[in-house]
Amino acid sequence: MKEKTAFSWVWSYVRRYRFGMAAGLGLSVLVAAMNMVNPLVTGSIVDKVIKGGQHELLFKLIAIMLCVVVGKSIFRYSYQVIFEHCSQNVILKMREDLYAHIQQLDFSWYDNAPSGNVMTLLTSDLDKVRHFVAWVLYQILENSLIYIFSIITLASINWKLTLAFLVIAPPVLLLVRKFKIHIRPAHMKVRDQFAVLNTRVGENIEGNRVVKAFVREGYETERFEKENEGYRDVSVANADMRVKFLPWIDALCQVLPVILILFGGYLVIQNEMTIGQLVTFNGLMWAFIQPINMFGMLVDNTQNFAASADRLFELQKAESKIKSPENVEGELSTRAAAEPQTGLSTSAAASSETHSTIQGRVEFKNVTFSYNETPVIKDMSFIIEPGTTVGILGPTGSGKSTIANLMCRYYDADSGAVLIDGKNVKDYNLQELRRNVGITMQEAFLFSDTVEGNIAFAKQKASFEEVEAAAELARVKEFIGDLTDGYDTIVGERGVGLSGGQKQRIALARLFLADPKVMILDDTTSAVDNDTEYKIRQSIKSRSQGHTAFIISHRVSSFENCDVILVVQDGQIVDKGSHEELISRDGYYREVWLEQRG
Repeated sequence: MKEKTAFSWVWSYVRRYRFGMAAGLGLSVLVAAMNMVNPLVTGSIVDKVIKGGQHELLFKLIAIMLCVVVGKSIFRYSYQVIFEHCSQNVILKMREDLYAHIQQLDFSWYDNAPSGNVMTLLTSDLDKVRHFVAWVLYQILENSLIYIFSIITLASINWKLTLAFLVIAPPVLLLVRKFKIHIRPAHMKVRDQFAVLNTRVGENIEGNRVVKAFVREGYETERFEKENEGYRDVSVANADMRVKFLPWIDALCQVLPVILILFGGYLVIQNEMTIGQLVTFNGLMWAFIQPINMFGMLVDNTQNFAASADRLFELQKAESKIKSPENVEGELSTRAAAEPQTGLSTSAAASSETHSTIQGRVEFKNVTFSYNETPVIKDMSFIIEPGTTVGILGPTGSGKSTIANLMCRYYDADSGAVLIDGKNVKDYNLQELRRNVGITMQEAFLFSDTVEGNIAFAKQKASFEEVEAAAELARVKEFIGDLTDGYDTIVGERGVGLSGGQKQRIALARLFLADPKVMILDDTTSAVDNDTEYKIRQSIKSRSQGHTAFIISHRVSSFENCDVILVVQDGQIVDKGSHEELISRDGYYREVWLEQRG
């Protein structure tokens, strides 16, 4: 049932081009029928021209043969072009839909989806679907029809010899049936190991600086060789499976010439066949043998396609656990609907706020959250009023970033509730929620684009003046002049070529441009020097006016302008207060402050 469902899903794309496919299949039927003509004409030449002496028929019969050859070539070229175009359109739409679907999946899906596997799905697996649509489909039809037409044609000439030819059919079908059972799992193993190999290569390329920093090239090479050998082993096993069955099918087909010579010759001697009919049988023997030989190959290709289609269908069926509630309109007005057209001045920002229905009150009410069954947040509760700047300090792994992830609803709490303006985040439209609750991630991610493009990613129709104003606030302008092409400099994949601090400032400018009502800065200044951090703190102070801001950091100095600071340890809030209050009493905050003060 699963295979049928996967096939019907693929068919839903193919049927969009059903008229083109039908035309191609029609031409394929015509070519299959035309394959019967020339052997019949050859037999007529032997019986009527050579033996019968009707020499005047020779040029007419040869002309027929030439016309058939030319016609077959034109028709075959036409349907191959049709099928290739249809297959490319099918894959284009399928890839677009799968990519769009992946964009809708939540963090929990990405947490368990190796990048190599996803890349394999969108490249290698889709190409196998393309191959099936472009080649296997019409080959199945054409070879089936050639086989059927050859049996009908041969039976019309001599049913006894045709019946003798059909003796090999039962053992071939038995071999193909066993081959089909064994080859499908073999294709699955090859496909899965290829995904593992892709993942290994992707991780190594992405982490090449770490590999070189710790002189682990040899170790990484050994790990790759292990997976590469694994891929070789499953590929060899796959090939062995084909070798185990396909040569036997070919061997059975080689029995036919023997049958033709022995039994066909006997029928000619008994005057039950003419020499011309025997020649026709010989000419059509390929039409009997080729489909049988192709049968095993087509079953192999079909099972290869089915293995990939199953994996693609699994991806298509994957559902996000984080969804917008049904029948809920975007209740948070979009910042884009009222974004100022020039600059990012405080007055312009203030004017746009009047269009936003969110005030920025954040409440955690007895929130508990576990990641992979490991408790991260434990019965946490706090209330932050609109316009408050909040600092969050805690040791690594204490749950600081998880608080931010729950506010943006990248994950859902196991119990309790996260409320924005007294409303559960689960009741908000996701896109509107995330437009109004913005975050700079702990790891600043930049696309392979220009500096301007990376900043403007937050706002599709941002003017250059707006981008420049956001860059100035985030102190990007301090180093933009050092880049080769200024704002037009391509930063490279994942920001290669920029320092950690530069990447963080570009990411911060992106957040400033988005101008969300609730801003979350997750360790945004960890890679900048103290002087730059001070300047950025002043920018954050200016930009956070009228906004609720959460500053997550390991540096106490980052909390200089915070109204309240939450101290988090082991998934719980162990202390709360202003900077002055927290340093005046014993606790984790005071310990960190004393240590960093030196």
